[in-house]
Amino acid sequence: MKIRQLTFRLLQVYADVVRTGSITATANRLHLTQPTVSQQLKRLREIVGEPIVRQEKGRIVPTEVGQALYQLSQDLLSRADVFSQYLEEYNRGGRGHFSIGLVNTAQYVLPRLLGPFSQANPQVDVTVEIGNRQQMLNRFERHEDDIYVFSHPPSDDDVLAAPFLSNPLVVVGPEKCHWANVKDLSMEALKDERFLLREPGSATRHTFDAWLYSAGIELTSTQQIASNEAIRLAVASNMGLAVLSRYVVADSPKGVQELTLTGFPLKSRWHFVVRRERRLPPAAYRFLSFAEGSLTQAFDEPEGSLAVAELLEALKGAR
Repeated sequence: MKIRQLTFRLLQVYADVVRTGSITATANRLHLTQPTVSQQLKRLREIVGEPIVRQEKGRIVPTEVGQALYQLSQDLLSRADVFSQYLEEYNRGGRGHFSIGLVNTAQYVLPRLLGPFSQANPQVDVTVEIGNRQQMLNRFERHEDDIYVFSHPPSDDDVLAAPFLSNPLVVVGPEKCHWANVKDLSMEALKDERFLLREPGSATRHTFDAWLYSAGIELTSTQQIASNEAIRLAVASNMGLAVLSRYVVADSPKGVQELTLTGFPLKSRWHFVVRRERRLPPAAYRFLSFAEGSLTQAFDEPEGSLAVAELLEALKGAR
């Protein structure tokens, strides 16, 4: 049997002839001529090397070899149908995988998008990587993820970015901090307090350092701690003050409070970032489309929805 010469079309025609028992009926169903169907059967007979059909009471029925061939055709065509359905769903983004890299602070808000997305798309596998800004920049340079979330996007002509969500940075102190009731509180008054700071690779640290420099303020006592959660717990334990995303504070148990300070909160926004030349998996497009439709409801950020819509249009143009 010259198995490599079999084609899906030959098997499709043969399976239909067996089901209908008629060359005429198959020709009508598949929009072929009767001579074409007959020629297909003849070609199959040559490939198999044995008779595959016979006439019986005015119907075409398979021979013993033909029955085995019919079972093969059913199996292969069924598998092809399953693959076709999978491919169609994959291209719509309903199946597949994508990866997203988040700066640390974004882990407090992205689950509010990723959770509902995963529930609505259970056959999409999402890998989430979390790190500070420098770690995410390294991943970006190595092309390791499909989508990134930065507070300060990389400065690169190849970057497409959508500022989808505000990320206000606030000064926090312990729950019973004596500064809480001071009117017109300023950073100048707090500069001799101990500040708990993220590492230099952090976007929060970068923003706060830039603000201090522009304000001409130098802190006299600082301590570096490598995670928002550790800083939050340290502030609650009365180790010092800190600048954190308001989302980190809102997500915290009792123990810390936001201080009302002149010049704060510092304005910052999270951005969805993708590479212009990267071909995103359909599932990644589906997630961005989901985010576009969810930001207003989940975060009351209609301008974020517009930014993501513009990103999706830019991605379509870059494909």
